[in-house]
Amino acid sequence: MCTSNLNRALFSSRVNRALSVSTGLPGDTGMRASVQGGAGGSGAVRGFQEIPHTGSNGWINLLRFWREGTFNQLHKHMEKTFNMLGPIYRQYLGSQSSVNILLPGDIGELFRSEGLHPRRMTLQPWATHRETRKHSKGVFLKNGAEWRADRLLLNREVMLSSAVQRFLPLLDEVARDFCHLLHRKIQMDGHGENEHRSLTLDPSPDLFRFALEASCYVLYGERIGLFSSNPSWESERFIWAVERMLATTPPLLYLPPRLLRRLHVPLWTQHATAWDHIFSHAEARIQRGYQRLQFPGGTGGSVPGSGCQFPGVLGQLIERGELPLNLIRANLTELMAGGVDTTAVPLQFALFELARNPGVQEKVRKQVKDSWLQAAGNPQKALQGAPLLKGTMKETLRLYPVGITVQRYPIRDIVLQNYRIPAGTLVQACLYPLGRSQDVFQNPECFDPSRWGGAEAGRGRSIEDSSMERGSGAGFRSLAFGFGARQCVGRRIAESEIQLLLLHILRNFHLEVSSKEDINTKYTLILQPESPPTITFTTLLSSNQTLCPQ
Repeated sequence: MCTSNLNRALFSSRVNRALSVSTGLPGDTGMRASVQGGAGGSGAVRGFQEIPHTGSNGWINLLRFWREGTFNQLHKHMEKTFNMLGPIYRQYLGSQSSVNILLPGDIGELFRSEGLHPRRMTLQPWATHRETRKHSKGVFLKNGAEWRADRLLLNREVMLSSAVQRFLPLLDEVARDFCHLLHRKIQMDGHGENEHRSLTLDPSPDLFRFALEASCYVLYGERIGLFSSNPSWESERFIWAVERMLATTPPLLYLPPRLLRRLHVPLWTQHATAWDHIFSHAEARIQRGYQRLQFPGGTGGSVPGSGCQFPGVLGQLIERGELPLNLIRANLTELMAGGVDTTAVPLQFALFELARNPGVQEKVRKQVKDSWLQAAGNPQKALQGAPLLKGTMKETLRLYPVGITVQRYPIRDIVLQNYRIPAGTLVQACLYPLGRSQDVFQNPECFDPSRWGGAEAGRGRSIEDSSMERGSGAGFRSLAFGFGARQCVGRRIAESEIQLLLLHILRNFHLEVSSKEDINTKYTLILQPESPPTITFTTLLSSNQTLCPQ
C-alpha cells in the first residue's frame, strides 16, 4: 500500500535542476559548489544572505510556531517549506538560526566538513537541567576533546561487533519473551481455532515495555520483570517520564539558557521533573548493578533461569575502570532515556507497514524462516541471513525517521546549492522530506524494504544506491542514526532490538490492519503516531513449535 502523493511540482522542478548538476567530492581548494550555476542561474557563488528564508525575526517566528502548534507538525512544516523555497533555506526560530538542506549530495558535503570533533545542536533544556541539578553530562551533551575521549570508551562497549556479540543473546531472550506474552494474550482473549487464533490490540504499551526491559538488560545486566503479570509501577512511571521529557523539549529548545534558568512556568517544571525521575530510576539501577558487582552472592542479578553471565554495559565499564562513576552514570542515564521511545515507536510503524502490505510481509517472513532454520537458532546468523529485516527497519525509518534532523556545524566554509555557508553555521539535514522526496527515491510513497537490497549485506550498497545519484551523495540517504563519529551511540542496541523483535513476530504471527489509510504523525522531539495503530495478530500454524523454549 502506498501513502498519498503530495503535490511537489514546484519543488521537483527546483530539485531536478539541482540534481542534474550536482558534483562529487570537494576539490583541492577545500570548497566547491554542490551545484554549478546554483539557484540563481549564475556560476558565481552567492552569499549567505541570499539563501531563501522563512522570515528573519526569530522571535516572531517562534511566537507563530507556538500559536499555530507548528512544533507538533515540524516535519510537515519542513516538507512544505522545501516545496515552496527549494532544496535549501534559512530558518530563524527564537535564539536559534539554521540552514536546512535535504539533498544527499549537500548532506555529504556537510559531513565532509564536520572535523575531528563533530558538533550538533545542543538540546539546551537538557543541558540546563544538568547544570541546575549539578549532574555530569554524557556524550550527547559534550563537545570537543572531552567528548571524543568518552565516546571512544563507550564505543568499545556498545558499538563494536564484539560488543554486539555479547549483548545480542540478551536481546533475543527478551524478544522471545515478548512473543510468549503475546501468545498468552491471544490464547486468553483471542478468537478462532487453536491453530489460527486472532487478537486485535494496540501493541504500543507492550512495545514500550519491551524496549525498556531490553535496554535495562543490556545496560545494567538485569531483567526488571516488565512481562510479568504485575509490572512495577516505577518502571511504568519511567516510561511516562521519558514521554513527558520528549514532549516538553521542543517548545523550550529555542529559548536562551539564561531565560531557561529563570523560568518557573509549568512547562519548564514538567520538563525538569521528568528528568529528575529519569535520573532517579537510572540511579537506582546503577546502585543495584554496582552492589551486584561488589557482592556477587547478593540479591542482585538477572531473573532466575536467565543464565546470563554478561554484567551489562555498566559492569563492563566499572570493571575496566577507565571512565569515572559519575560519567558512567551520566552516559547510561542518557542511553536509557534515549533508548525506549526511539525503539518502541519505529516498531509501531514497522508493524503497521508490514500489516498493510501483506505481500511485503510474506516476502520478509519467508526469508526470516529460511534464515532461522539455517542458523539453527543463532540470532546473529539469523539476522545476517535475512537482509530484508534490515531493509524493513531502514524503510520504516526512511518514511518515519525518529529524529527528523541531523545537525552539524562545519569547521570550514562550504558551498551548498551555490551558496556560501560560513564555518560554524548550524546546518540541518532534514530527514522526513528527504525520505519522501521523489527526486531522491523511486516511488517514495511505497513501503519497499527490497529497495535497500540483499546487496547491502555483502557490499554495503543498496540497489537504489547503484542506480540513483551515482557519485552524488548516494551514501547519505539513510541517516536515521546519524553519521560518522557522532552517530547515535546506542545505534547497535536499537538496530538489534528492532530486527530481533520483528524476526520473532514474523516467525510466529500474521499481521493485519482494518484500515490501510496513511497513519497521522506528530513530532515531540521524536516522530510518532498521533494515535497508535491497532494490529490484528494471528498465530501461524507452526507458531507453537517455532517459539523456542526458554
